[in-house]
Amino acid sequence: MPLFRRKEFFTDDEKQSIVNAIQSAEQRTSGEVRVFVESRCRYVNAIDRAVEIFENLHMEKTELRNATLVYVAIKDHQLAVYGDAGIHQKVGDEYWANEVMKMIKAFNRDNIADGIRQCVLNIGEALATHFPYDKSTDKNELPDDIIFGK
Repeated sequence: MPLFRRKEFFTDDEKQSIVNAIQSAEQRTSGEVRVFVESRCRYVNAIDRAVEIFENLHMEKTELRNATLVYVAIKDHQLAVYGDAGIHQKVGDEYWANEVMKMIKAFNRDNIADGIRQCVLNIGEALATHFPYDKSTDKNELPDDIIFGK
């Protein structure tokens, strides 16, 4: 038994609300959304870490290249949203920057879980617009759970 317990980032209800948002977002699109949360970012720029995680999770292997990663480093107060080539071509840099700004506003009100949840739902809307769900071909290509780093 460990001498100390790792501090949880979210309550069970908050975790479930984020997972529910991922599942809800993916119900209307062929796109995929993942959430990765850790204490500290290894890089100066959070987008560099998001790209590294995106690649390590093999998120670029979705058929339509429409996966999106929401990355948050809690203690370092860093975050990024990274979309693969397919979705990025449709929404562009300004869209991602706006989603980050919305999350920062929520985080500043101490609503980290809610900020992530709302970002996931917003991404789901963008994905549904550009990559609508097709029941004959759609499959859940990536897990819906939250990934926790160190």
